[in-house]
Amino acid sequence: MPPISVLMKPSSGMCNMKCDYCFYCDETQKRIQESYGFMSEQTLKNVIRKTMLRAEGAVSYAFQGGEPTLRGIDFFEKVVEFEKQYNKHGIRVNNALQTNGYLINEAWCEFFQKNHFLIGLSVDGTKEIHDSYRHTKDGKPTFDRIRHAAELMSHYGVEYNILTVVNQKVASNITEIYEFYKKQGWNYQQYIACLDPLEEAHGENEYALKPEQYGKFLIELFNLWYADWKLGKQPYIRQFENYIGILLGYLPEACDQRGTCGVQNVVEADGSVYPCDFYMLDDYKLGNFNENRLDEIDTKRTEIGFVERSLLLDEECKTCEYFHICHGGCQRNRDLNELTGKYQNYFCESYKMFFAACLPRMKEIAHILEKR
Repeated sequence: MPPISVLMKPSSGMCNMKCDYCFYCDETQKRIQESYGFMSEQTLKNVIRKTMLRAEGAVSYAFQGGEPTLRGIDFFEKVVEFEKQYNKHGIRVNNALQTNGYLINEAWCEFFQKNHFLIGLSVDGTKEIHDSYRHTKDGKPTFDRIRHAAELMSHYGVEYNILTVVNQKVASNITEIYEFYKKQGWNYQQYIACLDPLEEAHGENEYALKPEQYGKFLIELFNLWYADWKLGKQPYIRQFENYIGILLGYLPEACDQRGTCGVQNVVEADGSVYPCDFYMLDDYKLGNFNENRLDEIDTKRTEIGFVERSLLLDEECKTCEYFHICHGGCQRNRDLNELTGKYQNYFCESYKMFFAACLPRMKEIAHILEKR
């Protein structure tokens, strides 16, 4: 069996913040049981045991929410303990955690650094932009506390990157945000397009991202990044690095840039397994790590045709001049054409704008790297 990827939600959808655009809050409200509480140590043990004993070469565990730090440091001490206990074949173990940063203190930083956890810290730009959509449940701002979390992690030598959701305010102010991140020394960045609520019309919310706006955002961000690349001072921006990697013949790490859904095991707090973080709904449940073996879970994945569905792109997409690098984007952003049974990405216009403006310079970079 190849390397195994597992994403766990140890606090289910529970969170100490209330972000207006939270995609997981939307998902939990569209299933029979909204929250599964905290993951038990027994469930954690079963997940790690059943995956680690089957993985070859490497296994990756990521923790997300809701807010995973609500589960407490003691739980994550058990994560490390179980990994050591069941690593019978000496495989490489990668741990990552995505956090809103609200609870991060010295103790968390010591734990992350000691145990080599890679941390994703959610920050949406400057203070004013961040606080407009990312606030506490009673509407109080969170930015100052999150920036302090970043400062603590830097002080303790924790590896972390900044994850920014591209809502309409972020897209409209990316130059200001880029320069601000540079001043903070935040050199590892990831930008993810804001999702509309699942199976609802696009663009109905204040934060919603329009295709033309997203295309302009990508171009503006690339222009800034490229100018710094020419100086040898560019930050690592995952999306751009992956596109250049594609041009060099490498498989991108992100499934949205591969154009087909990957084999993932996304685990709710009760042990239930789903094929993707964006589809943790009752109809997509693959089994439960407390009851099912990994091969039974994979069989169910095949039965529902989850990965296969991501191959159903319309002909316009497949014949596009940019398909070799775009690959149709993320399935979660695709809309079904009821007449053809095929899908097209809502942000298709965005990618065409971006590649028309920036692909020549990406090819230039790839050519220079290839010669080296």
